[in-house]
Amino acid sequence: MLQEESDLSLIIAQIVQKLKGSNLYSQLERQAWASLQRPEIKLESLKEDIKEFFKISGWEKKLQNAVYSELNVFPLPSHPAAPPEHLKEPLVYMRKAQGSWEKRILKSLNSMCTELSIPLARKRPVGEQKELLNKWNEMGTDEPDLSLFRPVYAPKDFLEVLINLRNPNYENGDSLSFRTHLGLIQVPLKVKDIPELKECFVELGLNIGQLGIDDSTQVPPELFENEHVRIGQKVLAEQDSAAAQQYIRQGSPTALRAELWALILNISSQPEDVLYYEQLKTNVIQHDLLVDSLIYKDVKLTASNDDYYFVFEDYLYQVLLCFSRDTSVLSHFAFNSASPPKSYIRGKLGLEEYAVFYPPNGVIPFHGFSMYVAPLCFLYHEPSKLYQIFREMYVRFFFRLHSISSHPSGIVSLCLLFETLLQTYLPQLFYHLREIGAQPLRISFKWMVRAFSGYLATDQLLLLWDRILGYNSLEILADMWCTYTYSTNIEYLL
Repeated sequence: MLQEESDLSLIIAQIVQKLKGSNLYSQLERQAWASLQRPEIKLESLKEDIKEFFKISGWEKKLQNAVYSELNVFPLPSHPAAPPEHLKEPLVYMRKAQGSWEKRILKSLNSMCTELSIPLARKRPVGEQKELLNKWNEMGTDEPDLSLFRPVYAPKDFLEVLINLRNPNYENGDSLSFRTHLGLIQVPLKVKDIPELKECFVELGLNIGQLGIDDSTQVPPELFENEHVRIGQKVLAEQDSAAAQQYIRQGSPTALRAELWALILNISSQPEDVLYYEQLKTNVIQHDLLVDSLIYKDVKLTASNDDYYFVFEDYLYQVLLCFSRDTSVLSHFAFNSASPPKSYIRGKLGLEEYAVFYPPNGVIPFHGFSMYVAPLCFLYHEPSKLYQIFREMYVRFFFRLHSISSHPSGIVSLCLLFETLLQTYLPQLFYHLREIGAQPLRISFKWMVRAFSGYLATDQLLLLWDRILGYNSLEILADMWCTYTYSTNIEYLL
């Protein structure tokens, strides 16, 4: 009991410290000072009167939403005596594997840099800056020669690393999991079984109405949809992030989705947010990075060739180029098993005082990275708002799909969950695929890494992402893989 109280106090202190550096804190402070001029604020009941003012004026709800948002991204509780690196990843062999993978990525990036004789970063000449600024909204019409550039890595490269993961404290003959699990992932992590998943995702039961899914319900679909829309409008009127997150577990009406997601992610287009986006844009105009070419290449290879997303090519360039310069993204490395790569000023290799993070956000794009942004373009047409939503989605969810960790929503756990569910509940399909040399995970992995972006129709994909936001978890993807694998392969494989 004392330990729980201590953990809670620590969480509260950390969230308070985080909020003190936010725009909301300064806004609340200004509102508190301004309220002192109001006649209903009495000196003898100052604290209670200001609380009541915040409640009536809506600022209390904004503070609650901010706290709830922080709780959603707060790392899992750990032992108070655990070293700091345990917040990033508690298992040593996972940290080592992630470190080795990062070195491999950097080697690939540096080799490309050397082969092409291109610097990692350079300041653009004034003429080039003006040209880029003039075509900022038409970058999709530009056709740079990218033939010599190659993706730093592709999902299949990452899968090979995960397949070779081993816990050195286990021997194959001593662990029950090694004898019973016939999939490609051979690490002993605890994943949910069907009863646990049913308990966790209770709102997805067949007896509960779901938008976009033909389940058996107690009421006609059109009646459920009308009532669901009415409730969604009420949730938006209340501006309650927790209620919105609960509501969206049954799917979001198309007309309300953009506002609901922004509410859940605690995103509001304040003037300072627009200004911050413009500052990132200025950094893109002024400086050219090697990763810019990787972003161009990825968009050309993926979204530009997609029937749903090719029209958003300009938006993708704008968002991803700004994202690469955003140093606020670095904060998520506090609870990410990965570490941001470093570069050194020319001639100062190895001297930490001359080290800088490269790229500035610490994220090196891979093949398919732009597909994390593409579906969001259907919902948000204001670049700064689109950017904020993507950044928050990335630091909450997407980074876990390309980093090695033992987190329940991490890519390793998702792969293991997928293989375990398929082996247990669809054994005929699992063993048939295995016998013909087509391991199910090799088929499904690329779907997972992109969170199904580019593989599902956009309306279906957004309904899936509704559930990711609603449950604050990526585990729903593993169950989705089993369903998708079954429906797309069973008819012709058996």
